Amino acid sequence: MDPGAAAILESSLRSSYGLFARLPPLPAALPGRMNVIDHVRDMAAAGLHSNVRLLSSLLLTMSSNNPELFSPSQKYQLLVYHADSLFHDKEYRNAVSKYTMALQQKKALSKTSKVRPSTGNSASTPQSQCLPSEIEVKYKMAECYTMLKQDKDAIAILDGIPSRQRTPKINMMLANLYKKAGQERPSVTSYKEVLRQCPLALDAILGLLSLSVKGVEVASMTMNVIQTVPNLDWLSVWIKAYAFVHTGDNSRAINTICSLEKKSLLRDNVDLLGSLADLYFRAGDNKNSVLKFEQAQMLDPYLIKGMDVYGYLLAREGRLEDVENLGCRLFNISDQHAEPWVVSGCHSFYSKRYSRALYLGAKAIQLNSNSVQALLLKGAALRNMGRVQEAIIHFREAIRLAPCRLDCYEGLIECYLASNSIREAMVMANNVYKTLGANAQTLTLLATVCLEDPVTQEKAKTLLDKALTQRPDYIKAVVKKAELLSREQKYEDGIALLRNALANQSDCVLHRILGDFLVAVNEYQEAMDQYSIALSLDPNDQKSLEGMQKMEKEESPTDATQEEDVDDMEGSGEEGDLEGSDSEAAQWADQEQWFGMQ
Repeated sequence: MDPGAAAILESSLRSSYGLFARLPPLPAALPGRMNVIDHVRDMAAAGLHSNVRLLSSLLLTMSSNNPELFSPSQKYQLLVYHADSLFHDKEYRNAVSKYTMALQQKKALSKTSKVRPSTGNSASTPQSQCLPSEIEVKYKMAECYTMLKQDKDAIAILDGIPSRQRTPKINMMLANLYKKAGQERPSVTSYKEVLRQCPLALDAILGLLSLSVKGVEVASMTMNVIQTVPNLDWLSVWIKAYAFVHTGDNSRAINTICSLEKKSLLRDNVDLLGSLADLYFRAGDNKNSVLKFEQAQMLDPYLIKGMDVYGYLLAREGRLEDVENLGCRLFNISDQHAEPWVVSGCHSFYSKRYSRALYLGAKAIQLNSNSVQALLLKGAALRNMGRVQEAIIHFREAIRLAPCRLDCYEGLIECYLASNSIREAMVMANNVYKTLGANAQTLTLLATVCLEDPVTQEKAKTLLDKALTQRPDYIKAVVKKAELLSREQKYEDGIALLRNALANQSDCVLHRILGDFLVAVNEYQEAMDQYSIALSLDPNDQKSLEGMQKMEKEESPTDATQEEDVDDMEGSGEEGDLEGSDSEAAQWADQEQWFGMQ
């Protein structure tokens, strides 16, 4: 700014607010008149952040040029309001710098004068206006540090606040930061402190349950409010349901949430429907998972939470157009969440554009480092690009964040098998079997590893039979059992297994494998029908397309008879024409093969 203009502005401000050069700084109070700091405070309270930033910047420069222009308390306030405006503009490093200067000014202020703490009931006169809370300043600094991915600095600044002065939001932030850093004990302590002050803090309840605190203990902390506040009788059942969720008991969690969802007052709750959809997904019931996601989406068209899993399920079913539309819709809602990036990444991954999927997964992780689906997407892309060791790192992080999700373990085990580390895969599969229990999913996962070793083929067969006894419609178990029967060339048994599995559901992979089995027993027409059904479900299924193309090139008995008849035909003219036709057909066959390879 031009020095002359700055002098004019300074003179104007002093004239307007009575700040004359020959006089000492005005006291904080002047009956019946607002000083410039009061105007800055009012603009900050009104949300005029850009205006606050401009004015406070000018006033701070004036204060630097004339240290006696503002009192220490006024300068402290200016620094805080200026830092708040920078925070609002997402200039977090700059905001931290100004907050630090404000705290230093506050420390100097406390040495020269006594400032009464805020009570929230002070009068509106300048004399009684309270200074911005030092604790609030530290909380804002911690927020800046978390946005800058400097969690250790955020913990350090909040740890410096005495326990008795910590507000519920400070304890909540500390609890989340401790949990992210793997410090479970202080995290539990902080969550409990939040509940002590706010017994209906449901996210704090979920935090405790995720840290293996028993549901009964958590429920006891809310008992008083349940008994004294009407219409909260559902809360104990809600806690019970999510206790099952965090212990990996998916079936009991589903039943408990369904009982909640059926209650008239909680019917059609989007959060409960989203939880149900996620639980069905974890249990391997993709059909019901998709239905619940669609129901939640209809109730809330702007829903983002859980849409990454929904997009993944649609992509697995080959509904890539629906996935693309979902991604576009989510980007229109917000591009600052991980979910739209993951959905677009799933579209790229199942379109076999692995480099793009890798980029989109990395972008999602950048927005939310706790996004399990983003970690799985990036890990799968890395694995398919041959970067197995990097993929393993991502799957391990996903397991750390979601130890009850089987798909995290499946991704890691696939990496071990891809690198021929069968021993590590077997150890991991056994651990999953022991920790998550003997259900159709864990049995199938263990059988998958056993199929890789000729010595454990019989064990694999036993495990798959147990899995199919529990859930005859579990697709992964059916696929692995069909693979085993194919090795043993028991095609009739495989056909019976696949027909039974397809009786109540339709799946691209099952139809394709049934087509392969039918080809093996010379049932060509029905095999062609199965390949057609598979391609109608997933037009991008390359294996079904290859099976159909292979069949089209096979000679049927009728064609062979016709060819013999043609060979018996007499006449040099006809023979010459036919030879030309054969040559032309060969050329077209070569071209067809070339196009099929593109």
